[in-house]
Amino acid sequence: MERFEHFTLSVFSITRYWNKIATEEMKPYGLRGAYALYLMMLSEHEMTASQLAETTQRDKADVSRAIAAFQKKGIVEPYGTNRYRVPIRLTDKGRILVKQIQKKANDALKSAGQGLSEEMRQNMYTSLDTIADNLKEMYRKE
Repeated sequence: MERFEHFTLSVFSITRYWNKIATEEMKPYGLRGAYALYLMMLSEHEMTASQLAETTQRDKADVSRAIAAFQKKGIVEPYGTNRYRVPIRLTDKGRILVKQIQKKANDALKSAGQGLSEEMRQNMYTSLDTIADNLKEMYRKE
């Protein structure tokens, strides 16, 4: 298999299975699996919807739908029409949900990373970050 195909298929496979895990975890809450990332980010960083969209590299419309769903379920504090300028805050219910998602994510990463030393893991993350940065730079030049 060529380098491009190997890289692409590996990344797609990881993404596919992570999405399946996230979907299963979010299903009991009536939320999309893709929203798990938003909750994880909000648990670590206080940010606005606009910042959340930029950080996660998702479109603002998807972030808006997620926030509306979170508000409806009592996962984030309600706020008015300035949603792109006001920091989003998790409620107690939201923090409990995030802890469950974090546990599932950590369990999945531990299981998926079996056989990797800490040095291999760090090299992998450094390599992925470098590839992402290089691709972003290439895209900017075009």
